[in-house]
Amino acid sequence: MRRRWQVIVVLLLGVLSATARAEAREAALMLEEPFGRFGAMTPTGHAAIYLSDVCAQTPTELRPCMRGENGVVLSRYHHIDGYDWLAIPLIPYLYAVDDASEIPAWADVGLETRLRNRYRQEHLMELVPDDPKHEIPRGEWIQLVGAAYDRRIYGYAIETTKEQDDALITDFNDRLNKTRFNFFFNNCANFAENVMNYYYPHSIRRNFIADAGLMTPKHAAKSLVKFEKKHPDIETASFVIDQVPGTIPRSTPVDGVAEALLKSKKYVVPITLLQPFATAGLAVVYLGGGGRFHPDPHAAVFDASKDQMPGLVEGSEFREQSRGPSDEGRAQSAGLGDQ
Repeated sequence: MRRRWQVIVVLLLGVLSATARAEAREAALMLEEPFGRFGAMTPTGHAAIYLSDVCAQTPTELRPCMRGENGVVLSRYHHIDGYDWLAIPLIPYLYAVDDASEIPAWADVGLETRLRNRYRQEHLMELVPDDPKHEIPRGEWIQLVGAAYDRRIYGYAIETTKEQDDALITDFNDRLNKTRFNFFFNNCANFAENVMNYYYPHSIRRNFIADAGLMTPKHAAKSLVKFEKKHPDIETASFVIDQVPGTIPRSTPVDGVAEALLKSKKYVVPITLLQPFATAGLAVVYLGGGGRFHPDPHAAVFDASKDQMPGLVEGSEFREQSRGPSDEGRAQSAGLGDQ
């Protein structure tokens, strides 16, 4: 009889745990590594926000997620149809496909380009219409989808509530969404700062020493992690989204302002030649001004073939599980690659 009660208690605890897991929701700062020529010149990377229970009615209108959906990625962009922020579902944002079963196991530049353009034609024509001068429109719209082909992404998740999500949805839908991008004072990291501070005021603060008062993606992540450590009662998690294997050049580590000047030969050599004391000053600022920060080496790897969402709700089955990369999906992607 006693053993029967023990079994009942264990089952009840399991049900309660599953229920609590089902209610898990999060906001995550996504720290994205730099890539390409621009990334080599300014290795500060990119920042975006992932919301597990907020979804996109359109790229410019938010709503609560329905069953089977896995959240949205918000970020500030430059020169995309005059908007300040845009919202893209998680899987398309990472892989430029609608379903996890279509994610290719390997990619080259040609496949990446075709997947992006196909998604644009199916979902983003109002934002990015066809260009009669070019088969595929040029511009920064490519940042909207397929991010994981170009770079590795680190995530720093913190729990949220339905009330917080609902308030953010109402606020974003009501406010004027008109471009206000400024590389120094109104960039993607400033946007991420504003969203995270919407959920948790003062969770992200700028560094007036190591980053010269500019908000950078790396410092935003460091500031959020520092806030999380000061509030152990808040549930948090870190994760990493690996760059898709293939021949596309690998992304490089994210740097802050002082760190970039010290680590890059094209900057530190002329600075040292012109003013050696300036280099020493940069070292002091970086080492003593809070410029050091490294992503968590033990962060969980998000695998879209197994996990519906990264972070706190990783592996959760409370929504319909998206299919992982199947043989069919790989074959479809391979077909695109052969075109």
